[in-house]
Amino acid sequence: MTGQITAAQFHAADGVEDWRSLYHLVSAYFPTGSLSKGIALVDEIGRLADEAQQQHLTIDLRDTGVTVSLNRRDVSLARRISAAAKELGLPADPTAVQLINVTLDALAGADVLPFWQALLGYRQIGDDYLFDPSRRGPGFGLQPMDEARPQRNRLHLDIAVPHDQAEARIAAALAAGGHLVSDAHAPMWWVLADAEGNEACVATWVGRA
Repeated sequence: MTGQITAAQFHAADGVEDWRSLYHLVSAYFPTGSLSKGIALVDEIGRLADEAQQQHLTIDLRDTGVTVSLNRRDVSLARRISAAAKELGLPADPTAVQLINVTLDALAGADVLPFWQALLGYRQIGDDYLFDPSRRGPGFGLQPMDEARPQRNRLHLDIAVPHDQAEARIAAALAAGGHLVSDAHAPMWWVLADAEGNEACVATWVGRA
Protein backbone atom coordinates (compact mmCIF):
# COMPACT_ATOMS: atom_id res chain seq x y z
CA MET A 1 0.00 0.00 0.00
CA THR A 2 1.38 3.40 -0.97
CA GLY A 3 -1.24 5.86 0.32
CA GLN A 4 -2.03 6.58 3.95
CA ILE A 5 -4.34 4.04 5.59
CA THR A 6 -6.22 3.91 8.85
CA ALA A 7 -5.11 1.91 11.84
CA ALA A 8 -8.08 -0.40 11.35
CA GLN A 9 -7.04 -1.07 7.77
CA PHE A 10 -3.50 -1.86 8.87
CA HIS A 11 -4.63 -4.34 11.52
CA ALA A 12 -6.97 -6.00 9.03
CA ALA A 13 -4.02 -6.89 6.78
CA ASP A 14 -2.47 -10.36 6.85
CA GLY A 15 0.91 -11.00 8.44
CA VAL A 16 1.08 -7.96 10.73
CA GLU A 17 0.07 -9.63 13.99
CA ASP A 18 3.38 -8.57 15.60
CA TRP A 19 2.62 -4.87 15.13
CA ARG A 20 0.53 -2.36 17.08
CA SER A 21 -0.69 1.10 16.09
CA LEU A 22 0.47 4.00 18.26
CA TYR A 23 -1.02 7.22 16.91
CA HIS A 24 0.24 7.56 13.29
CA LEU A 25 2.95 4.88 13.64
CA VAL A 26 3.02 1.12 13.97
CA SER A 27 5.62 -0.51 16.20
CA ALA A 28 6.90 -3.99 16.97
CA TYR A 29 9.27 -5.19 19.66
CA PHE A 30 11.45 -8.27 19.23
CA PRO A 31 13.19 -9.53 22.39
CA THR A 32 16.66 -10.78 21.49
CA GLY A 33 18.41 -11.49 24.78
CA SER A 34 21.75 -10.36 23.37
CA LEU A 35 23.24 -7.50 21.41
CA SER A 36 24.62 -9.81 18.74
CA LYS A 37 21.16 -11.22 17.94
CA GLY A 38 19.77 -7.70 17.86
CA ILE A 39 22.46 -6.59 15.43
CA ALA A 40 21.66 -9.55 13.18
CA LEU A 41 18.01 -8.51 13.08
CA VAL A 42 18.88 -4.86 12.47
CA ASP A 43 21.17 -5.86 9.60
CA GLU A 44 18.30 -7.78 8.01
CA ILE A 45 15.88 -4.90 8.55
CA GLY A 46 18.37 -2.59 6.88
CA ARG A 47 18.58 -4.88 3.87
CA LEU A 48 14.80 -5.07 3.60
CA ALA A 49 14.43 -1.30 3.96
CA ASP A 50 17.00 -0.74 1.21
CA GLU A 51 15.14 -3.13 -1.07
CA ALA A 52 11.89 -1.30 -0.37
CA GLN A 53 13.65 2.07 -0.77
CA GLN A 54 12.21 2.95 2.59
CA GLN A 55 14.17 5.35 4.78
CA HIS A 56 11.37 6.50 7.07
CA LEU A 57 11.66 3.99 9.86
CA THR A 58 13.06 4.09 13.37
CA ILE A 59 15.03 1.29 15.00
CA ASP A 60 15.91 1.19 18.69
CA LEU A 61 18.60 -1.43 19.38
CA ARG A 62 19.26 -2.51 22.97
CA ASP A 63 21.01 -5.52 24.43
CA THR A 64 17.59 -6.92 25.37
CA GLY A 65 15.70 -6.34 22.14
CA VAL A 66 14.87 -4.32 19.03
CA THR A 67 11.96 -1.92 18.61
CA VAL A 68 10.97 -0.98 15.05
CA SER A 69 8.54 1.80 14.11
CA LEU A 70 7.08 2.44 10.66
CA ASN A 71 4.45 4.52 8.98
CA ARG A 72 1.32 2.38 9.06
CA ARG A 73 1.01 2.46 5.27
CA ASP A 74 4.16 0.29 5.08
CA VAL A 75 2.25 -2.96 5.45
CA SER A 76 4.51 -4.95 3.13
CA LEU A 77 7.69 -3.93 4.95
CA ALA A 78 6.14 -4.69 8.34
CA ARG A 79 5.18 -8.15 7.09
CA ARG A 80 8.69 -8.80 5.75
CA ILE A 81 10.36 -7.63 8.98
CA SER A 82 8.18 -10.02 10.98
CA ALA A 83 9.11 -12.86 8.64
CA ALA A 84 12.81 -12.03 8.99
CA ALA A 85 12.56 -12.00 12.78
CA LYS A 86 10.78 -15.34 12.74
CA GLU A 87 13.51 -16.77 10.51
CA LEU A 88 16.05 -15.67 13.13
CA GLY A 89 14.02 -17.29 15.90
CA LEU A 90 12.98 -13.97 17.44
CA PRO A 91 9.24 -13.88 18.24
CA ALA A 92 7.67 -10.49 18.87
CA ASP A 93 6.26 -9.22 22.15
CA PRO A 94 3.39 -6.85 21.21
CA THR A 95 2.79 -5.94 24.86
CA ALA A 96 6.14 -4.14 25.09
CA VAL A 97 5.51 -1.24 22.69
CA GLN A 98 4.36 2.20 23.73
CA LEU A 99 4.74 5.86 22.77
CA ILE A 100 4.98 8.65 25.33
CA ASN A 101 4.21 12.31 24.70
CA VAL A 102 4.43 15.23 27.10
CA THR A 103 1.36 17.47 26.73
CA LEU A 104 1.01 21.04 27.94
CA ASP A 105 -2.41 22.67 28.30
CA ALA A 106 -1.95 26.24 27.06
CA LEU A 107 -4.14 29.32 26.67
CA ALA A 108 -1.95 30.80 23.92
CA GLY A 109 0.04 28.00 22.32
CA ALA A 110 1.69 30.23 19.72
CA ASP A 111 3.23 32.26 22.55
CA VAL A 112 4.71 29.36 24.50
CA LEU A 113 5.71 26.83 21.84
CA PRO A 114 8.86 28.74 20.72
CA PHE A 115 10.12 28.67 24.32
CA TRP A 116 9.77 24.90 24.60
CA GLN A 117 11.31 24.37 21.17
CA ALA A 118 14.37 26.39 22.13
CA LEU A 119 14.63 24.82 25.57
CA LEU A 120 14.35 21.22 24.34
CA GLY A 121 16.27 21.65 21.09
CA TYR A 122 13.34 20.05 19.26
CA ARG A 123 11.85 20.62 15.81
CA GLN A 124 8.27 21.59 15.04
CA ILE A 125 5.51 19.74 13.18
CA GLY A 126 2.35 21.70 12.48
CA ASP A 127 1.15 24.36 14.90
CA ASP A 128 1.23 22.44 18.15
CA TYR A 129 3.79 19.62 18.20
CA LEU A 130 7.54 19.29 18.75
CA PHE A 131 9.72 16.24 18.21
CA ASP A 132 13.23 15.19 19.12
CA PRO A 133 15.26 15.04 15.87
CA SER A 134 17.46 12.34 17.42
CA ARG A 135 14.34 10.31 18.31
CA ARG A 136 15.60 9.84 21.88
CA GLY A 137 13.09 11.91 23.82
CA PRO A 138 9.28 11.95 23.99
CA GLY A 139 7.18 14.14 21.76
CA PHE A 140 5.92 17.45 23.15
CA GLY A 141 2.47 18.71 22.24
CA LEU A 142 0.12 21.54 23.14
CA GLN A 143 -3.54 21.14 24.06
CA PRO A 144 -5.69 24.31 23.94
CA MET A 145 -7.48 25.57 27.04
CA ASP A 146 -10.45 27.93 27.09
CA GLU A 147 -9.65 29.28 30.55
CA ALA A 148 -6.97 28.94 33.19
CA ARG A 149 -7.12 25.94 35.52
CA PRO A 150 -5.09 26.88 38.60
CA GLN A 151 -6.24 23.82 40.56
CA ARG A 152 -5.20 21.22 37.95
CA ASN A 153 -1.85 20.30 36.51
CA ARG A 154 -1.31 21.70 33.03
CA LEU A 155 1.60 19.42 32.09
CA HIS A 156 0.81 15.72 31.75
CA LEU A 157 1.94 12.54 30.03
CA ASP A 158 0.07 10.85 27.20
CA ILE A 159 0.93 7.15 27.07
CA ALA A 160 -0.11 5.46 23.82
CA VAL A 161 -0.34 1.70 24.29
CA PRO A 162 -1.51 -1.20 22.11
CA HIS A 163 -5.30 -1.28 21.97
CA ASP A 164 -5.35 -4.77 23.49
CA GLN A 165 -3.17 -3.68 26.43
CA ALA A 166 -5.02 -0.54 27.55
CA GLU A 167 -7.29 -2.18 30.12
CA ALA A 168 -4.40 -4.04 31.74
CA ARG A 169 -2.29 -0.86 31.91
CA ILE A 170 -5.16 1.09 33.45
CA ALA A 171 -5.88 -1.66 35.96
CA ALA A 172 -2.21 -1.71 37.00
CA ALA A 173 -2.22 2.07 37.49
CA LEU A 174 -5.40 1.94 39.56
CA ALA A 175 -4.02 -0.91 41.67
CA ALA A 176 -0.90 1.19 42.28
CA GLY A 177 -2.91 3.94 43.96
CA GLY A 178 -4.31 5.89 41.02
CA HIS A 179 -7.92 6.72 40.22
CA LEU A 180 -9.99 7.21 37.09
CA VAL A 181 -10.76 10.86 36.35
CA SER A 182 -12.71 10.35 33.12
CA ASP A 183 -13.51 7.67 30.56
CA ALA A 184 -15.74 9.96 28.48
CA HIS A 185 -13.51 9.54 25.43
CA ALA A 186 -12.68 5.85 25.89
CA PRO A 187 -11.43 3.82 24.10
CA MET A 188 -9.53 6.69 22.44
CA TRP A 189 -8.21 7.80 25.82
CA TRP A 190 -8.79 7.58 29.56
CA VAL A 191 -7.75 10.25 32.07
CA LEU A 192 -6.13 8.89 35.23
CA ALA A 193 -4.58 10.61 38.22
CA ASP A 194 -2.24 9.71 41.05
CA ALA A 195 -3.13 10.05 44.73
CA GLU A 196 -2.36 13.80 44.65
CA GLY A 197 -4.41 14.49 41.53
CA ASN A 198 -1.63 14.72 38.94
CA GLU A 199 -3.15 13.55 35.66
CA ALA A 200 -2.02 11.38 32.76
CA CYS A 201 -3.81 9.87 29.78
CA VAL A 202 -3.74 6.33 28.41
CA ALA A 203 -4.51 6.38 24.70
CA THR A 204 -5.13 3.90 21.87
CA TRP A 205 -5.76 4.16 18.14
CA VAL A 206 -9.35 2.95 18.49
CA GLY A 207 -11.75 5.62 17.30
CA ARG A 208 -9.08 7.58 15.44
CA ALA A 209 -8.56 7.84 11.71
